[in-house]
Amino acid sequence: MATLSISERAKSLKGSPIRRLTPLANAAKKRGVHVYHLNIGQPDIPTPASFMEGVRAAKVDVLSYSPAMGIAETIDAMCAYYAELGIRLAHDELIVTIGGSEAFCFALQATCNPGDEVLIPEPFYPNYAGHSTMNGNRIVPITTRIEDGFHLPPLGEIERLITPRTRAILFSNPANPTGVGYTRDEIAGLARLAVKHNLFVISDEPYRELMYDGEAVSIMSFPELAQHAILVDSISKRLSACGARIGCLATKNKDVHAAVNKLCQIRLSPPTFEQLGLVAFLKDANHKKDIAEIVRKFHARRDTLFAALETIPGVVCRKPEGAFYIFVKFPQIDDSEAFAKFLLNDFQVDGETVMVAPGADFYATPGKGTNEFRVAYVLEEPKLVRAVEVLKAGLAAYVESRAGVAAR
Repeated sequence: MATLSISERAKSLKGSPIRRLTPLANAAKKRGVHVYHLNIGQPDIPTPASFMEGVRAAKVDVLSYSPAMGIAETIDAMCAYYAELGIRLAHDELIVTIGGSEAFCFALQATCNPGDEVLIPEPFYPNYAGHSTMNGNRIVPITTRIEDGFHLPPLGEIERLITPRTRAILFSNPANPTGVGYTRDEIAGLARLAVKHNLFVISDEPYRELMYDGEAVSIMSFPELAQHAILVDSISKRLSACGARIGCLATKNKDVHAAVNKLCQIRLSPPTFEQLGLVAFLKDANHKKDIAEIVRKFHARRDTLFAALETIPGVVCRKPEGAFYIFVKFPQIDDSEAFAKFLLNDFQVDGETVMVAPGADFYATPGKGTNEFRVAYVLEEPKLVRAVEVLKAGLAAYVESRAGVAAR
């Protein structure tokens, strides 16, 4: 009997560097080892009470499909939220999605044909690669450097990457996984390229409020990009509500909006209770204070984690402007995944170890990120300090073990 084969598209997908090592972490826990999870962007901060109360108080007798583009009340509440930020969106310019991931998936599907190219600053959120692959697109990386804090290279270098197949520029700001917050001049430069070369600009902005230095510049603040800009967003981070799976896509381009509407109809509807929870949160008089308190905690965690990381001999990192990640380089490591596995399989100190996300799969360029890691500051400050102490000990043990292997 002939062997059934999966699709070439599925074969080409890579496992998530954020979740791929989870079985090893689970095995370590079964051995009684405590694992500090610095690998995943899952905050430990409670979701605001008004959101949860809105879910519990929802008067739903029949849990029917919600409208494909979102409940009207949700869209209005989200438009009001953006208006508070100076972003004016009409009701028919915003669509509720199942998280931010569906939003940038829809953005790619609505704007790019198979074989088209998408410019993305690297390192980048790995799901950008996954959805680009599923859509038949080729990622053209805009390489950024840890020594520059992962800010964009000169505009001329980016423009040289544009070809007749280039269709869009995709980025997050502030960025996952680096925490870089692009300046207004940097975004304005991308805007000029988009207008000059007739490109779409897809801006992923779920960390907007989590900006500690400078300002978070939205792609929607550039009037010249009215037909080019696609805003992607999610409530996962600013509300510590990753499991709610509520995001949105906003655009003033009517053709893009109509195309995404069709995609929404194919997938039927976004979650109902979570939309009602969001409405309750945004109508609560204290919603801005709730977000500000979450931001305050992450700001303090950033400073604590950065100071702790700087105590590790040889570490290379820059203090990020936003989000809740720090990308770090350990020059003494030549295989970031091997080191991450070592921490989970072969190392513990006082019954504790650390889980980090290996850096290579945050890049499209082969060979990049082999000595880099993403570290998420999603734990309380004392836990972050202890996690870095364990990480420092693990690094020393790994280097010593590799030296022993080489000597043999």
